[in-house]
Amino acid sequence: MITKDIAYIGVQDHSIDLFEGQYTVPNGMAYNSYLITDEKTAVMDTVDSRFVEQWLDNIRAVLNGAAPDYLVVHHMEPDHSSGIAAFMQAYPSATVVASRMAFVMMKNYFGSDFADRRIIVSEGSTLSLGRHQLTFVTAPMVHWPEVMVSYDACDKVLFSADGFGKFGALDADEDWACEARRYYIGIVGKYGAQVQDLLKKAATLDIAIICPLHGPVLKENLGYYIDLYDTWSSYRPESKGVLIAYTSVYGHTKQAVELLAETLESLGCEKVSVTDLAREDMAEAVEDAFRYDRIVLATTTYNGDIFPYMREFIHHLTERNFQNRTVALIENGSWAPQAAKVMTKMLEQCQNLTFVQPQVKLQCALSDASRECIAQLAQALCK
Repeated sequence: MITKDIAYIGVQDHSIDLFEGQYTVPNGMAYNSYLITDEKTAVMDTVDSRFVEQWLDNIRAVLNGAAPDYLVVHHMEPDHSSGIAAFMQAYPSATVVASRMAFVMMKNYFGSDFADRRIIVSEGSTLSLGRHQLTFVTAPMVHWPEVMVSYDACDKVLFSADGFGKFGALDADEDWACEARRYYIGIVGKYGAQVQDLLKKAATLDIAIICPLHGPVLKENLGYYIDLYDTWSSYRPESKGVLIAYTSVYGHTKQAVELLAETLESLGCEKVSVTDLAREDMAEAVEDAFRYDRIVLATTTYNGDIFPYMREFIHHLTERNFQNRTVALIENGSWAPQAAKVMTKMLEQCQNLTFVQPQVKLQCALSDASRECIAQLAQALCK
């Protein structure tokens, strides 16, 4: 039980390999759902399609066979909404509560918008269950347009939809911030302005518990989690450090990167993280790019462009509004180096980037001149 009246009825997924078809989740996922018991009972969201029957069993177990009165839908992404039709069939007297746009999506998903059994809510709408009264707050584009959150003043609980979620099942023994950061940057990161708007609304509420749709229920030190969300959604660096992201075809660019990393560490740089974009998890690299205040991009000229993994990486940054960072470039090109030019062009849409000189150019392998240039770059990055 989360409180005397609020029970957890979600499910744990240990069989999933890729979340949203792209994010590795070695410790699985949690699809959270909650049940409020009062004069009226309300189920808060559903679960992924593979676990609907288990979720319905969880509802029956908590209610001892009684029928719930409401199904509240905060977010229509299928990992949270796939059980709506089954729930409405299992409980024909229940009413579904959601935003107007959510009902449009229900029609698209299930062929019905439950017009005879629904309550449409919007900003400031309330739903009384007895002692518990839910107040709804719209959260458009965090990270879908129909999203709402709700606040229960009785137990001071914020049902935060995908906000404050993380990768990993609830039994995963792992640091919250690491997997919450990777989840946020990968999935919600484009919508920092909208998250900021929601944080301002949340600041007016007396919140003691946060119940997200993924990850653990948050009950202690809420300022820590809220401060991290404020940092991430305002695109401020979380930590001082240098991420060196590289691709290398025959090893020469890798040698330059290793030399730079060694030099930075010898100069006492706070944190140096090196990632091979062709071999390591792209989402982890994107996470670190937003985590640290400095980034070095090192790649080869390839077909008059840049190596595909670097192009993909920079695209991940720009589509998530990468900004407020210090950037350095290392390019390699045997006969017609173009990588620095291409990377600079791709980053033009980013705001508040400071490019550090010198720009390192390799023509095939390291030379005395490029080694000296790397030494100068290390000094500039450590200022």
